[in-house]
Amino acid sequence: MAVAVAPVTGRALRRGARNASGSEAVAGSFQRVLIASEGRPVPDEAIAEAARLAARSGAHVHVLAVARIYGTPFGMTTPGLLPTKKEWAERHEVVASAVRRLKKRGIKADGQVVGTRNAAKRICAEVSMRDYEAVVMSCDPDRNRFVGDLMWTQEPQRVRRRARVPVFLVGAAAADG
Repeated sequence: MAVAVAPVTGRALRRGARNASGSEAVAGSFQRVLIASEGRPVPDEAIAEAARLAARSGAHVHVLAVARIYGTPFGMTTPGLLPTKKEWAERHEVVASAVRRLKKRGIKADGQVVGTRNAAKRICAEVSMRDYEAVVMSCDPDRNRFVGDLMWTQEPQRVRRRARVPVFLVGAAAADG
């Protein structure tokens, strides 16, 4: 199976995707890179892409995994809708594994796990708050936008649409989007 890496297109760059200095981002000029996961394990291809982006400039890579909160009825938190201890442990292992693999490649890395109902919104908020210059995510093939908006597995595509920085999607059909 061929793996493709698709950066944000020129159209998205025209919409305002810029690095911290305000100039258009060029691959390899990043100082802060984020690997984000909406819950799936971080594949080796995403690690390789983040390492490639970070290696030229000695950038720092942060790994962020999202533990899904399923909802809040009537605005009140319900324990049955929160992530279980097992789900939290799985996300922590995803982050720890990715950080270990990055450090083996000589990349400075750390990570964290957050809980949220809207992964794309939270990932984009982290990008803004911490001034990341690029995001790397693994993805499933693009779906019809109407159907895709109903699917949790389409979070990387939503991040690509919302983010104001280059988003590199790594997956079998990433080049199509």
